[in-house]
Amino acid sequence: MASYLYLMISMPDFTIMEESKMKIAVLSGKGGTGKTFISVNLAAASPKAIYVDCDVEEPNGHIFFRPKELTYEIVSVMTPVVDHSKCNGCRTCVEFCKFNALAYINKKIMIFDDVCHSCGGCTILCPEKAISEKKKAIGTIQKGISENVKVITGMLNTGESSGVPIIKKLNEDILPNTDLTIIDCPPGSACIVIESIKVADYCILVAEPTLFGCHNLNMVYKLVQLFNKPFGVVLNKCIEGENPSEEFCTKHGIPILLQIKFCSDLGRINSNGLIAVREKQEYKDLFSLLLKSLPGGTV
Repeated sequence: MASYLYLMISMPDFTIMEESKMKIAVLSGKGGTGKTFISVNLAAASPKAIYVDCDVEEPNGHIFFRPKELTYEIVSVMTPVVDHSKCNGCRTCVEFCKFNALAYINKKIMIFDDVCHSCGGCTILCPEKAISEKKKAIGTIQKGISENVKVITGMLNTGESSGVPIIKKLNEDILPNTDLTIIDCPPGSACIVIESIKVADYCILVAEPTLFGCHNLNMVYKLVQLFNKPFGVVLNKCIEGENPSEEFCTKHGIPILLQIKFCSDLGRINSNGLIAVREKQEYKDLFSLLLKSLPGGTV
C-alpha cells in the first residue's frame, strides 16, 4: 500500500556514519507546507533524537509529541532604563540608536522597548552614565520527553517583536548535543529563519507542488545557498499532473529526497494531532529510509 502513497526519487549517495551527530534544519518558504509534519516524523523515526521547535511565534510540534517531565526557562533581554536626574539632554543615545528606540521629548529621554534590539550601545555611550539596563522577559523555553525524543520548544510572548534572542538561546542548547537534532524552523526567509539554520549541518526544504509553492521554494533555496548549506527537497501533498516545484528542482539540479502524495489517511492522522510514524509501520519505514539517505543517517 505504501508504494502507492509515496515515490522516492533521487536519494543522494552519502556515506553513512556509525553515529549521527547531525543537526538537520527543516524549512519552507511559507506556512502550511508540512514542515512540522516532516520535522516531527523525522525525529520520531530515529531511535534517539532531539526535536527543537524554532518557530517561536507559533510553535506546534509539542502538540504532536505531548512531552512529559516538563521544565521551563524564561528568556530575557536587556533593555535601557534612564535616570532622568543624571540626563543632561545631550541626545547622544538618540543619535546612536538606528532603530528609533529612544527619543528626546519634553526634555526627557523616552524609551520604546518594543523596537529596542538590546545592543547596549546607549548604555555604553551615555557620557553622564544616566542609562542602565534591566531584564525584560520575552518568552519561554519548554523542555520535555516524548518516548525516544527530547522536545525543546521556544515560545515567544504575545506582542513581542522579535524571537531571535530565543532562537539564539535554543542554539546554545543545541550545540553541545551529539544526538541527531531536528530543527523545525519558522516559515519564510526572515531573520528568525537565518538564526535557526546557523548551527545546521544539512537543510531539508519542504515545498508544495504549486506555482505559489515553487515561488516560496525559490526563497529558501536562495537562503541556504547564501549560507552555503548542503540541502535537499521534500515535495509534499503531490497530486497527478504538473508539479512546478519538481520542475524547479530538475532545472536547478536540486536533489529531491522524497515525494509525498496527497493522502487522506495522513491528513486524518495529522489533524488528530498524532505522529504518523508512531501510528503505522509503513510511515515509520518511509521516514527511516529518508533518515538513512541523509548525511550521518543512522536508522
